[in-house]
Amino acid sequence: MTTQSKKITTAALRMAMTDSREEEGHLKEFYARQGIKAAAVDYGGEYISAVKKIIERAVIAAKREGVIRETHGEEGAVAGATHEALTQIMPKALGLNIGGKIGIARYDEHLTVAVFFGIGLLHLDEVSVGMGHRAVPKEMEGTRHD
Repeated sequence: MTTQSKKITTAALRMAMTDSREEEGHLKEFYARQGIKAAAVDYGGEYISAVKKIIERAVIAAKREGVIRETHGEEGAVAGATHEALTQIMPKALGLNIGGKIGIARYDEHLTVAVFFGIGLLHLDEVSVGMGHRAVPKEMEGTRHD
């Protein structure tokens, strides 16, 4: 039996691996029918200077696509999971350029961020994947903790 964490991690990774906005949209609809909220966002740049921007983009995309609400806890969960995913690719990416996509998926309390990046210099590319998972407690309807 597939655990919820594994199912959500697979969804985030598949979102990060999409090749086009069209494919991304189809996959997002597929997951929505299963009750999974998903989002993806592209990114490219030099690794060290990109970390802050990647985390910001992940949080913004998750809010825009309804994966999370605009609460301190949910934004922090996306930021933390994104940072964890980026930390996993750091040994390969430090000092080099990265380009690829960030995938985010959530079902109930499970939230995963996956990064799928090409890393390289000139034509000497490497590929790397990183993932971070967070448990986001359900909040009572109508409560906010901004």
